[in-house]
Amino acid sequence: MTIPSQFDAKAAEGKWYEYWMKHNYFHSEPDHRTPYTIVIPPPNVTGVLHMGHMLNNTIQDVLIRRARLKGFNACWVPGTDHASIATEAKVVAKLKAEGINKNDLTREEFLKHAWEWTDKYGGVILEQLKKLGASCDWDRTKFTMDPDMSASVIKSFVDLYNKGLIYRGYRMVNWDPEAKTTLSDEEVNYEERQGTLYHLKYKIEGSEDYVTVATTRPETILGDTAICINPNDERYTHLKGKNAIVPIANRVIPIIFDEYVDMEFGTGCLKVTPAHDVNDKELGERHNLEIIDIFNDDATLNSFGLHYAGKDRFVVRDEIANELETIGSLAKTEVHVNKVGTSERTKAVIEPRLSDQWFLKMEELAKPAIKAVLETEEVKLYPKRFDNTYRHWMENIRDWNISRQLWWGQQIPAYYFGDGKEDFVVAENAADALALAKERTGNQNLTAADLKQDPDALDTWFSSWLWPMAVFGGILEPENKDFKYYYPTNDLVTGPDILFFWVARMIVAGYEYTGEKPFSNVYLTGLVRDNQRRKMSKSLGNSPDPLDLIEKFGADGVRTGLLLSASAGNDIMFDEELCNQGKAFANKIWNAFRLIKGWEVSDIEQPDSARMAISWYEAKLNKTLAEIEDHFEKYRISDALMAIYKLVWDDFCSWFLEMIKPGYQQPIDRTTYDKAIEMLEANLKLLHPFMPFLTEEIWQYIADRKPEEALIISKWPIMKQADERLIAGFETATEVISGIRTIRKDKNIPFRDSIDLKVLNNENLSAEFDSIIMKLGNVANLEYTAEKVNGALTFRAGSNEYFIPVTGAVNVEEEITKLTEELNYNKGFLKSVQAKLSNEKFVGSAPEKVVAMERQKEADALAKIATIEQSLASLK
Repeated sequence: MTIPSQFDAKAAEGKWYEYWMKHNYFHSEPDHRTPYTIVIPPPNVTGVLHMGHMLNNTIQDVLIRRARLKGFNACWVPGTDHASIATEAKVVAKLKAEGINKNDLTREEFLKHAWEWTDKYGGVILEQLKKLGASCDWDRTKFTMDPDMSASVIKSFVDLYNKGLIYRGYRMVNWDPEAKTTLSDEEVNYEERQGTLYHLKYKIEGSEDYVTVATTRPETILGDTAICINPNDERYTHLKGKNAIVPIANRVIPIIFDEYVDMEFGTGCLKVTPAHDVNDKELGERHNLEIIDIFNDDATLNSFGLHYAGKDRFVVRDEIANELETIGSLAKTEVHVNKVGTSERTKAVIEPRLSDQWFLKMEELAKPAIKAVLETEEVKLYPKRFDNTYRHWMENIRDWNISRQLWWGQQIPAYYFGDGKEDFVVAENAADALALAKERTGNQNLTAADLKQDPDALDTWFSSWLWPMAVFGGILEPENKDFKYYYPTNDLVTGPDILFFWVARMIVAGYEYTGEKPFSNVYLTGLVRDNQRRKMSKSLGNSPDPLDLIEKFGADGVRTGLLLSASAGNDIMFDEELCNQGKAFANKIWNAFRLIKGWEVSDIEQPDSARMAISWYEAKLNKTLAEIEDHFEKYRISDALMAIYKLVWDDFCSWFLEMIKPGYQQPIDRTTYDKAIEMLEANLKLLHPFMPFLTEEIWQYIADRKPEEALIISKWPIMKQADERLIAGFETATEVISGIRTIRKDKNIPFRDSIDLKVLNNENLSAEFDSIIMKLGNVANLEYTAEKVNGALTFRAGSNEYFIPVTGAVNVEEEITKLTEELNYNKGFLKSVQAKLSNEKFVGSAPEKVVAMERQKEADALAKIATIEQSLASLK
């Protein structure tokens, strides 16, 4: 079989992925083996592969491929998330481009468009993951809107409602005016923005006096229903029992007193707008204030906005400020920096709004999840520092707003049969709802037409928090074979940005529904940033297309480049050069394989140097294997790869192959060749999780393999006790070889010329590596001596001294002259340094670093002088 001169990544990727799929290596069914299970963090159905996905899924693939090699029944469940807000926005935009307004459609008509869009684009990202080499069990692919997945969500809602944990409440919520839906607190990002603080004058009813109130949102005065002052504020005691007049609206509102107001902040007077601020809402409830909502759902002003009705809130802000100034109600303005809440999905500025929504009580539900991570450590976070973040979120948890004003998603299973807020029933389907409604009302004449289902959809996270259970049917059929076998899962790989959104909630759901953890370990990756430390994003144009990188460097090169710098929880400073490094590593391995396969094999005696090389490499392999196991156990994936990288590049390619390489146009003995192939195969097994395509390609070239002998399902190397004595001995041998090579280079002694080497063995070292030293140093004769050798070039390795007789190798007189000149130069340099150090003024006034540098120069010069003097002594 002819081996190509270069590794063709593109051809190998297509060939081997198809081969793996054809032979069903990725698929798992319950059997006698121990399961190893990962569920993919389902990417949004709207998404395409980006660098974060690339990192996250490469790590998962490394874990699942390694588990497969270690004999586990490995199951990696893929899937996508329906992403209510993002997908609905995409579909609405598509319809708008076609001249269709969502509001002109029925729910059923809109959902038909949404499913058409999902069917067309929804599988793109999963197909892209295949290019990366992701070995998911594609037969188990799930979508959060699959019928069984949706049924699981609805069943969960009904169960939690019946337990008294879900309730409907009129609350202040975060309103996204672009998506036109409520958001949970966790879906709001706060960012500092520079704005304006407006000082507004409210006239006191029946007088010419006024109070001044500072606000960043002058447009909301149209919803003001009180002015509030601290009762202990002596400046305003005369206003008790008085009313104020809202500028422009000319509405009379009471002046109320409450200790909530901070006397030191601003003017000490607070405008109260109960419909548009959560704290104002609480004040309104305490003082029975009127609630005036001035906004439409798109954040334009409604009829309470008077002549500003229909205009956007930010347009009104400028216009109303101008009007306030015109009528003399604007005292002053000043620059003000405050935190503004924005939607995580649409980036729109959030509007606090009162609304009827569905909530899930979280305080009691969270307790087992807090205990599992922070006390019993049944679930471990890597790195552990994220425990503190988890603690903060979970111990300060608030009720979860789980309803969204969207059509794309699981529709809330609440059915209304009357006009009252409590006139509803909750059931898994319309038939059950009708039966419950008849029972509740005592009216047996009710029909399905009398019931109206809540139009809202459930929060997407309320779907995905069931993911590890629902993908195995664990909510609908908790006793089914797959669920009992694969759950709890083993590892979860995700980003720290969804530690609360998703990870914590899955832990909560796991304990609520099964009494068990959903997974044992959570590996939290860092963010992929560019080399200027900026987060990669489309808007900055600093995020490369992962598929372009794969095209350029090969999937193995990209995987390796990413993972070499991807320590858990730490951000990755990505540079394409990392992928180039990965590609170079792939080429190094390919060339090493070609070198071995290019040797002629003969039934000749094995040299002692080859025998020792094999013994050493086996020891080094076992030591590295122990390091790798330790790294994986601690989820140091980058460190594991680096250990393999050094083993293969340095130990195997640079040392082992050189030690066993036959002489020019000479054959290699069969014993050594077979061992070299065995060592190469062990390396391929270690590399396979990281570089699956290259390793399978070489594996299949080595021998004609049957499908059941493919690398992907072979056995991970068995770890044996490493012979540390051999490893230490070889370290010394490499020092000696390096010493010989340095002298050859410095003295221009060609490597083709053999030399003699004499050893003053002060350390009483074993001679077992002498054959390797002789081969790699081209030493014709190696002798041990009891005393120093005159007329020789010399170097040290440890306390041992090595002598290379110079007869015929160098001109002794020229060498003595050269060394004498070098000695004199270094003595002069030492003298100047010591003069500086003996100057008390310099030592006392110069910076500590400068003095330390001079002392280092002195030490270096002394060492250099001693070496030169030793060399001169050996030549005379």
